Amino acid sequence: MTDTTTAAPVPSSQPKGAPAGAPASAPPSFLGALEIDIRFLGMIGALAVIWIAFDFLANGTFLTPRNLWNLSVQSSSIAVMSTGMVLVIVMRHIDLSVGSILGVTGMIMAVFQVNYLLPAFGFNHPAVMILTLAAGIGVGAAIGALHGFVIAYLGVPAFIVTLGGLLVWRGAAWAVAEGKTIPLVDDNFKLLGGGADGSIGATWSWVVAIVACVAIAAAAVQARRQRQRFHFPLKPVWAEIVTVAAGCLAVVAATLMVNAYTLPAVLARRYAESAGIAIPPEGLSISFGYAVPVLVAVAVGIVMTFITTRTRFGRYVFAIGGNPEAAELAGINTKRVTLAVFALMGALAAIGAAISTARLNSATNAQGTLDELYVIAAAVIGGTSLSGGSGTIAGAMVGALVMQSLQSGMVLMRVDTPYQNIVVGIVLVFAVWIDTVYRKRIK
Repeated sequence: MTDTTTAAPVPSSQPKGAPAGAPASAPPSFLGALEIDIRFLGMIGALAVIWIAFDFLANGTFLTPRNLWNLSVQSSSIAVMSTGMVLVIVMRHIDLSVGSILGVTGMIMAVFQVNYLLPAFGFNHPAVMILTLAAGIGVGAAIGALHGFVIAYLGVPAFIVTLGGLLVWRGAAWAVAEGKTIPLVDDNFKLLGGGADGSIGATWSWVVAIVACVAIAAAAVQARRQRQRFHFPLKPVWAEIVTVAAGCLAVVAATLMVNAYTLPAVLARRYAESAGIAIPPEGLSISFGYAVPVLVAVAVGIVMTFITTRTRFGRYVFAIGGNPEAAELAGINTKRVTLAVFALMGALAAIGAAISTARLNSATNAQGTLDELYVIAAAVIGGTSLSGGSGTIAGAMVGALVMQSLQSGMVLMRVDTPYQNIVVGIVLVFAVWIDTVYRKRIK
C-alpha cells in the first residue's frame, strides 16, 4: 500500500486559473483587474482635455460632427505611417524620410496614373486604382528596403541615412514632374481621400459598428481561452464585461458621430436627383458615415497590431529593441529584420501617400513636408520609447489623433502656421520628457 498526497486546495483569493499551490495574492485594484495601461488611459484623458479646451476656445466649433469627421480623415495618413514608425523606434532607429517618401510615391502614383494607366485602360477602369496602389506601395517598399540595406549591411546610422533620404526623395518628388502639380483622374482612387463619395453612409456604418463589436467580444473570449489553455491568471468576469462594453461603447459613439454629419442640402438634392430618389417636403438628410481613409487606417492598425503581437517577426523586432546583442546571440538575423522593418515603413508611407493624394485630388512636390515630425511625435506621444523595446500600435494611432487635434484646434483659433510648429515642437519634447521620467520610475 502506497501513501498518496493531494495538493492543498487553492485559496479563494488566488486568481482562477493559477497553478495549484501558488501563493495567494492580494485582490487587484480596479485598473489592475481591467489590465489597462495607465499611460494609454492618461493619453485618452489628455485627448479629452484637448478637445474640451479647444471647443471652449473656438466658441463651440471643435466638438461638432463636421469638425470631428474632418479630423478623423486628416489623421488617417499620419496614423498609417505612425504604425510603422513604432517598429522603427522600437528597434532603436529613427526614420526622418517618411514625409519625403510620401511626397515622391504620391507623385509617382499620380504620374503613372495620368500618363500610362489612363491611356491604356480609360477612365475609371478598376485596374487603374489597383495598379496605381501597387506601383506606389512597391516603390515605397523599395525605397525603405534601400534605407534598411544601407543601415543594416553597410553600418551607416539610421539618422544619417534617413536624413539623406529626406533630401534625396524630396528632390526626386520635384524631378518626377519637374515641379508641376499632377491632378488625379480616376474617381475610384479618389475614394481613398474621403469626401461625400469616399464615405460609406449611415447603413453600412452601422454594419461596420456591429461587426466591430462582435470582433471585440470574440477577441476577449479567445484571449480568455488562451489564458485558460496555458494556465495563466484570468481576469475577473466583470472586468471582461467592462472591457468589452467600453470598446463597444466607443464604437457606437464614433458611429453616431460620423452619422450625425450630413450632406449639405444642395449636395443632398443633387445626389437624390442623380440616384432617382424622391425628395420629401422637409428635405433629405444623408449621412456621410465612416470615411474610406479612416477605415483604411483602422485596417492597417489591426494588421500591424497582429504583426507585432502574434507573429515571430514582431517578437524579433521587440527582442532586438530590448537587447540587440542578446537577440543576435539568440540566432535572430538582426540585419534582415532591420531591412524588413524599413521596407515596411516605406510601404506604409506609400499608403499614406495614396490617402493624402486622393484627399487633395492631386500630387505636389511639397506634399508630406514636415510629416516626419508628426509621425515621430505621434509614436512617441503614443508611448513608444526612444530607448527601444517598448511601444504599441494603438497608442501611436491615438498619438496621431492627438497631434492632428492640436493642429485642427489651432486652425480653428486662427493661429499662424509658425506658431503651430512651435506648439508641436514643445509637445514632442514634453512627451519625451514624460517617457524619460516614466522609465526611471519603473526601474
